[in-house]
Amino acid sequence: KNCNTNYELTEADKKFYQEVGISEPAHCPQCRNIRRMSWRNDRSFYNRKCSLSGKQFISFYPPETEFPVYHPDEWYSDGWDPMDFGQEIDFTRPFFEQWNELKNKVPRLGIDIINCENSYYCNYCGDDKDCYLDIAGEGNEDCYYDLFTKYSKDCVDCTFVYNSELCYESINCYDCYRAVFSIYLENCSDCYFSYDLKGCKDCLFCTNLRQKQYCIMNKQYSKEEYEAKLKELNLGSYKSLQALKSHWKQVIEQAVHRDMYTLNSENCTGNNIKNSKNCMSSFNIGNCEDCKYLYDVLEAKDCYDLNYSLYHPEKSCELISTLSMKFSAFCMASHYCSDSFYTDLCNYSENLFGCIGLKRKKFCILNKQYSEDEYKALKSKLIEHMKSTGEWGEFFPSQYSPFGYNETVAQEYYPLNKEAAEKWTDKADENHYQGPKYQIEDSISDAPEDISKQILICEVSGKPYKVIPQEVRFYKSLGVALPRRSADQRHKDRIDLRNPRVLFERTCSKSGEKILSTYSSERPEKVYCEKDYLEFIN
Repeated sequence: KNCNTNYELTEADKKFYQEVGISEPAHCPQCRNIRRMSWRNDRSFYNRKCSLSGKQFISFYPPETEFPVYHPDEWYSDGWDPMDFGQEIDFTRPFFEQWNELKNKVPRLGIDIINCENSYYCNYCGDDKDCYLDIAGEGNEDCYYDLFTKYSKDCVDCTFVYNSELCYESINCYDCYRAVFSIYLENCSDCYFSYDLKGCKDCLFCTNLRQKQYCIMNKQYSKEEYEAKLKELNLGSYKSLQALKSHWKQVIEQAVHRDMYTLNSENCTGNNIKNSKNCMSSFNIGNCEDCKYLYDVLEAKDCYDLNYSLYHPEKSCELISTLSMKFSAFCMASHYCSDSFYTDLCNYSENLFGCIGLKRKKFCILNKQYSEDEYKALKSKLIEHMKSTGEWGEFFPSQYSPFGYNETVAQEYYPLNKEAAEKWTDKADENHYQGPKYQIEDSISDAPEDISKQILICEVSGKPYKVIPQEVRFYKSLGVALPRRSADQRHKDRIDLRNPRVLFERTCSKSGEKILSTYSSERPEKVYCEKDYLEFIN
């Protein structure tokens, strides 16, 4: 309906939609994903006041929003009642139009954090402590500039890192200690500039190794030789570090790559899949079963089209930024709800339809209370109305998102220009700083303690940025040079190191067998099917 691309609806798909009780989708999986992602703003922040208390805070909404925005402390308090904004259904008008009117009246959570301590400069985080610009984090401590990092400590500039400590600029690492500039490490410690290692220690520029120690470029060294070489590299020098990073990219390209990176999984397609079964076209998932089209999801069962959804979502469809949703569809930022449709920011509730900001409620439509019988009758009537308008079975339209496309994660994975985007936010000029340009010292050992007070300029974007004191202490303890790029630019650099979330048909570089992979056939890497890859590493 949107891009005119052909896509397949299998009998299993049709059965799923029938069981969930929704219409079959009229958009292809990619368009559905983009539409959901256009509702999530991870890292575009503004300084504004809480609409209730006047408290100044960092929010992902600018000061000039048409709807009220509350500080988390106020939003989660009992000082206001979202039921005060309830409205009747008008069966002469489209549902989404009415829902959008409700959205512009109900106070919105200004930044999505819960149960966090000293971590107000974070987003979509829970149970974090002393973290800064941690995005989609959970149970982290002293972590900065990370994305989807869980239960980790002292990790900086990491993406999809789990149960790890003292990691820096690393991606898809599990149970690691001091993984620095590394990708796809598991149960490793003190590894630098490495790729696809398991159970390794003290490795440098290594790839595809298992249970090794004191290796450089996959060659065995003595402990003394290894330590001398590591010291010689001088990671504390920015000039030296740049040369090492350039060499690391060549090392990655020369490694053997799996067609799809899966771990302890059965009958799955996609990439970065762990402990899962029967999950198709899914990316960065763990402990999921019988699912399809998942992106950054944990512990899902019988679900389709989920983004950033955790804590055992079950029998649900088209969710984003949710926790523990069951038998629900078309919901955003809602947690611990069941039998709910078209909700936003609702918690611990059931049997909701088109509600926003409700807590511990049931049998409500557009934030208005009904009896159980009234709710069921009105819900059925509303669904029939939405079928007549072509809205039933579709996620919220991007045009009603409170964010510009360029502020959302959709722009990160599917970039558009202003002319092509349905909605765009013109941001203030971020390169307006005209003060003295601070010359960062080459060696981290020469960096003064008060460098956190200086305004630095990103060497790529020209955008001003700062380093925080605890960040400087981290670099000094790890012995790596201060970054010359802003946190946003470093995030973009890590995106460039990751494969697209698309499956291509190609052939195994060894056997010539046909495979599905996130590596397109035009790419230069050696990509092995699972059988040949396992033979190679063993």
